[in-house]
Amino acid sequence: MKKDKLYLINTIFRSDNIRSVWNEEEEKYYISVVDVIAILTESKDARHYWNVLKSRLKEEGNQSVTNCDQLKLKASDGKYYLTDVVDIEGMFRIIESIPSRNAEPIKQWLAGLGSERINELFDPSIPVQRAIDLYRSKDYDEAWISKRIKSIQDRKSLTDVWKEHGVYDDTEYSFLTDEIYKMWSGMTSRQYKNHKGLNNENLRDNMDSIELILTDLSEEATKLLTIKKDPKGLKENLKVSQIGGQIARDTRKKLEDNLEKSIISKSNKLKYKNKEIKQIEEKIE
Repeated sequence: MKKDKLYLINTIFRSDNIRSVWNEEEEKYYISVVDVIAILTESKDARHYWNVLKSRLKEEGNQSVTNCDQLKLKASDGKYYLTDVVDIEGMFRIIESIPSRNAEPIKQWLAGLGSERINELFDPSIPVQRAIDLYRSKDYDEAWISKRIKSIQDRKSLTDVWKEHGVYDDTEYSFLTDEIYKMWSGMTSRQYKNHKGLNNENLRDNMDSIELILTDLSEEATKLLTIKKDPKGLKENLKVSQIGGQIARDTRKKLEDNLEKSIISKSNKLKYKNKEIKQIEEKIE
């Protein structure tokens, strides 16, 4: 989540002086490399430190450098200059390359995350339980959590069916999903996020129960119709997806007519100071 990630960046470095830019299209932050290095190394000339480190990393073929972009950021003199920036993943890669006592707690935290991922290979139930615990930490009720976990399973089932019918690419999955959303809600997923005041947050995590049920209905209907009609390729699957979305739209309209109000809510469930971030704070103390 956008604000969660910004808060996480500031928490990790115990500073509000890390310059960052939010990229709306890519839905992620780009962070000033020099600012990160200045805090971790306490160097008086962070720019020179970065130039030396960059040269060494280039020689080693480190991808964190080749993925380094330049954006105009505001400097202390109030003017804007091209500055090396990386996304959050690139930031962590650079941190791992810095021999600094200030970086050690973050490296230990990253090592712990790596260990957790290895454990998940042997016990796939771990990430599922982690997701449930995280939803609980953000005060989701148990009934909503059950619906959300089921919707994740149903979504995977739908993409598996699409794959069997000639749709393989994530971009194509997103295209079909957008069409389903448009048919039942009148909005693409991006427009739906804007409606709820979201950025890169997960849309379904910010739906209430009825919105989640209608989303699930639209995708379950699409899955069953795809199995029945046996479409081939993106064009034919698009027509079936539209029908699946229409079924959920009809249900929505009937419910709204009886309730005499829209069931598409602007509310979201964002809680930026949550238990997960508190745990991160504790780990890097």
